[in-house]
Amino acid sequence: EYKLKNPFKALSRFELCLWTVSMLVIFISSFFSQSGGIFATITSLLGVTGLIFIAKGMLTGQFFMIAFCILYGIISLFARYYGEAITYVGMSLPMAIVSTISWIKHPHAGSDRVEIARLTKKQILFIAVSTVVVTTAFYFILDALDTAKLLVSTLSIATSFVAALLTYFRSPYYAAAYAVNDIVLIILWTLAAMKDIS
Repeated sequence: EYKLKNPFKALSRFELCLWTVSMLVIFISSFFSQSGGIFATITSLLGVTGLIFIAKGMLTGQFFMIAFCILYGIISLFARYYGEAITYVGMSLPMAIVSTISWIKHPHAGSDRVEIARLTKKQILFIAVSTVVVTTAFYFILDALDTAKLLVSTLSIATSFVAALLTYFRSPYYAAAYAVNDIVLIILWTLAAMKDIS
């Protein structure tokens, strides 16, 4: 059973500084942005907050990510990044909900953190095969939808899918998979910013 506490008290001084600096960067960059407004800012703040708690294996992070997935999906639709919208609303959101249930069922020693699990060979095989199948299927779906930056959007689906599965399986490698996905997203949104800085 989880013991719910103030999640910010569980952050180290460094983690609090990292979170604070991240929030400031988002606020400052949103101030200079021409559009997106408060909606995009709130979405980014939810994402940053969720990530820091998920990286610590804290259940609180999953609730932030559920809200983030919904808002990010909406923003992606407006940018014509259909792959991102489909990935976050159709895959990451349901996986965040399922992962939340999995994490609730596996608390670490009655704390507010999840019990980590080792991947089995069957799980690794399942992740590999399902990633290839899902990525291939989405490539054709995104192509049919005339998705902007098709190859990068498809790569984002692959990395998001792997990260979501690793989160569900409670593998500590989910954080590395999300880091790779973040790199792909930085590339994707940098390409968008080259066309429209907002």
